[in-house]
Amino acid sequence: MRIEDIDTPRSVAGADKLILQQLSALGMTWDGDVWYQSERLAAYEHAFETLQAKGLVYPCGCTRREIADSVLAAHGRLPDGERPYPGTCRDGLAPGRKPKSWRFRVMPDTVRFHDRWCGDQAQCVAEQVGDFVIRRADGIWAYQLAVVVDDAEQGITDIVRGQDLLSSTARQRALAQALELPTPSVMHLPLVTDDQGLKLSKQNGAPAIDTNNPLKTLVSAWQYLGLGDLSASNLEQFWGEATARWAGHFYE
Repeated sequence: MRIEDIDTPRSVAGADKLILQQLSALGMTWDGDVWYQSERLAAYEHAFETLQAKGLVYPCGCTRREIADSVLAAHGRLPDGERPYPGTCRDGLAPGRKPKSWRFRVMPDTVRFHDRWCGDQAQCVAEQVGDFVIRRADGIWAYQLAVVVDDAEQGITDIVRGQDLLSSTARQRALAQALELPTPSVMHLPLVTDDQGLKLSKQNGAPAIDTNNPLKTLVSAWQYLGLGDLSASNLEQFWGEATARWAGHFYE
């Protein structure tokens, strides 16, 4: 279990306890102690120093507005989603500029991997994303670096998450390769959305998980994934049948 609270200004007091309570109410358990990213800053610093020693990070003095203007000037429009960093500071800061963030120097290779839900994937990070931030302007470590370091240290072998994070996978694999860390198997599942197609989330006003009827909540999630009906009448039966069915469906 890992609480990803690396973005400390946005962390809400008590949110971690609520998450753990909800998972417990749904019959979920986890191995070992709970990890908090906010307590692992030294590990991220060490990874940063490793990359720095290899010449794979550099300071960037660009603002978001400057990056957008550069992309607009080069392409005539702003693309949907990612705005590839044009490499303005790749060869050094311009005179008088101060670093606002630190970027990972991306290689021109195409990153390829197989996703167990979405199939074979390929992304040239250099073209589609550019050198990306691993330490933000406010000094906070970026999500991409933190999860790569933590996945390796926790011995994560399989990642199952939402498809909104599929585009992050190539970046994380590029970082893992540079740090000489293993790359877990990945599966990116469809997002649960509302009638307008918005992801169910706190930002979009989605209701909280109903833990008053945990079995009904779990069965609803299971059916949304199109995995059929379950005959479980309690949480223990649900997890027993669901785990066996999931393993048979995805690991045969």
